[in-house]
Amino acid sequence: MQYHETVKVPTDRVGVIVGRNGKVRKRVEKLANVKIKVNSEGVVTITAPENTEDPVLAWKARDIIRAMARGFSPKRALSLIDDDMQLIVVSLREVVGSSPSQIKRVAGRIIGENGRTRRVIEQTTETKISIYGKTVSIIGMSPGLDYARRALDMLISGAPHSAVYSRLENMRRAMNRQRAELWEDTDL
Repeated sequence: MQYHETVKVPTDRVGVIVGRNGKVRKRVEKLANVKIKVNSEGVVTITAPENTEDPVLAWKARDIIRAMARGFSPKRALSLIDDDMQLIVVSLREVVGSSPSQIKRVAGRIIGENGRTRRVIEQTTETKISIYGKTVSIIGMSPGLDYARRALDMLISGAPHSAVYSRLENMRRAMNRQRAELWEDTDL
């Protein structure tokens, strides 16, 4: 059975997805073994051949397109081709309601003064975060991805930034312990 999916993207992101002379679109097609059609209204169609060796690649292509649509650069979005990388998209409208002022306030909390909060979350959890429109998106791998999501949830629910930073530091120590245990297990 042939994989075929359509993704609606913001029209102001179409140029990013296509790239200069179709370079980005062609790169995604090559990496994921799919065909991508993009129209000016923001409708992206992804098709994988029936005889594809790895059908998961088509899903990865969809996530790469979704990541670029949610504000990530092509370079960051293309990291999703890695099996361990994942994308999470959080709709602020679903979490805090449709009030533009409420969405703007929460987005501001996540970004922080001069981008500090977003930067601290990214560095501590080894993830990338994009705030675009009414969404917040995260690219990363476990456990950092899960920790970044928890930090966002805390900020969305109104937790003080100091509490979030403290929690992130504890999460970072847990990540380091997990890595150390993995290294010990591989040394045997």
